[in-house]
Amino acid sequence: MTDIVDIDALKAKYAEERAKRLRPDGNDQYVQVAGRFAHYLVDPYTPVVERAPVRDHVTVAVVGGGFAGLLAGARLKEAGVPDVRMIDKAGDFGGTWYWNRYPGAQCDTASFVYMPLLEETGHMPTEKYAHAPEILEHCQRIGRQFGLYDNALFHTEVSELVWDDDARHWIVRTNRGDEFSAQFVATGTGPLHVPKLPGIPGLETFQGHSFHTSRWDYEYTGGDPAGAPLDKLGDKRVAIIGTGATAVQCIPHLAMACKELYVFQRTPSSVDVRDNRPTDPEWFAAIATPGWQQRWLENFTANQTGVGGDEDLVMDGWTDLSRRIRAKIMQLPPDQMTPEGMLAAFEDSDFEKMSEIRARIDTIVENPETAQSLKAWYRQLCKRPCFHDEYLQAYNEPGTHLVDTDGKGVARITESAVVVDRPDGPVEYEVDCIIYASGFEVGTEHARRAGFDPVGRNGVRMSEHWGTGMRSLHGTHVHGFPNMLLLQMTQGANLISNVPHNFVESSRTVAMIVKHALDQGYREVEVTAEAEQQWVDLLLTGPGTFLGSADCTPGYYNNEGQQSAYNRAFFVGYPQGAMAYFSYLDEWRNSGDFAGLHFR
Repeated sequence: MTDIVDIDALKAKYAEERAKRLRPDGNDQYVQVAGRFAHYLVDPYTPVVERAPVRDHVTVAVVGGGFAGLLAGARLKEAGVPDVRMIDKAGDFGGTWYWNRYPGAQCDTASFVYMPLLEETGHMPTEKYAHAPEILEHCQRIGRQFGLYDNALFHTEVSELVWDDDARHWIVRTNRGDEFSAQFVATGTGPLHVPKLPGIPGLETFQGHSFHTSRWDYEYTGGDPAGAPLDKLGDKRVAIIGTGATAVQCIPHLAMACKELYVFQRTPSSVDVRDNRPTDPEWFAAIATPGWQQRWLENFTANQTGVGGDEDLVMDGWTDLSRRIRAKIMQLPPDQMTPEGMLAAFEDSDFEKMSEIRARIDTIVENPETAQSLKAWYRQLCKRPCFHDEYLQAYNEPGTHLVDTDGKGVARITESAVVVDRPDGPVEYEVDCIIYASGFEVGTEHARRAGFDPVGRNGVRMSEHWGTGMRSLHGTHVHGFPNMLLLQMTQGANLISNVPHNFVESSRTVAMIVKHALDQGYREVEVTAEAEQQWVDLLLTGPGTFLGSADCTPGYYNNEGQQSAYNRAFFVGYPQGAMAYFSYLDEWRNSGDFAGLHFR
């Protein structure tokens, strides 16, 4: 074990900081963006175009126009499936990248593995971590290349999905008055698309300007998603509530623009070096040989999950920790090569890494008190790791003020101020604008996040079927919901370091199953109850997800620290890990048997 880090002292510090942030209300501390808060959902980017309601039939309806839906649509089109209709509440394709146009937005997993279908579209990412406009453009490129704009319904939210057992198809109803049928439905509604607001008393009383980062108001701030300066904030006092991945990216831009910027922090993010750089076209041409992106995907996942070999193609913060852990384990003497010994090596590596991240803050942030407040006291993967080369520097700007609430959060909001309770009394911060960097709903009920609650056989709703926890085969097939295919992470690979990799694989499954059913003349495909139960039983034999670890600081990775049987079943993946799952799934679908599914 390392002599540099006092592990016992660190564990005590981690536990102390975690205890400050535990709340009995868990996810209920956030406010659903509806009713009197519905204006936070208005699309500021694309005007809604009036159209007549749709009444027809399609072979496949794909709900969601982000990476999951785009991959499903592209693979279905490649397989020759006719009548693929895309449906999304946004005004275009992009999903998260349609909504997230805040200044500085970019991916924090390398573009070469994060942006799907690069090889198929022939696109070279311009930099290691592409910025949002390029990612949005790539989503649109996929839509054009695979003909997914044909028949697409944008600014359209599915309100009802009902299985018609007599007609053996799905009835799709939307908020635009549409009512059409689809033989198959693929849902790629994604994990990050429903904004949430902090449940701060008085939030609705504020008389100044306010918006959520997923609906950035460039009319108010000036600038644009391409990075133009926020030139309308020079005389403004701005509050930003939240210091997660979004805030880390936009705060440097706000710090350069605002008269006064107040950053309200409950829990600091861990912020490691990003080291972004432009892509060298000659280097890219050399790596872009047939099958290159699949090789990179597998290499990144293998390295990041600790099962990789000597080669690390991506070489970033995600894989750095895994390389350290492997090195520690390989150094263990034979008598310590036990599960307990390997866990200790894992913790040792993490403590070292986080100590380095905290030490880096002291070398950059000039104010010692601010530097101390910016230090994250938890394991790196307890919350979404962040990588940035300008975030810490933003706190050296004279007009930027970190308001550390010591785990409590903002106490209340008045007509003109944000209020924080201190031991010696409340402190009011008068501001002209509040920006909510409070993220998206994660871990809330599927129906709430999707916007609909599918009704399957015999009128059973999915929320009823999942009343005690998610149930599926591979996270894709649900008993009682024939011809419905889900594209998401959980109960499959549950890979969070590179979410699109989950969709890359599940979209292949969706296309192969639909194609098989159509070619063989089957009207329905459904997982059997036995196969569904066996899969759930298998999942629960594993260690569960590290992200839900009981000693992690609260956040969306662990359902705000509230563990239950429901999210134990939801936040879980294949027991042998992501790479083993992808290998298993590839063998399962290519066998042609589709074990566990019943075609009729």
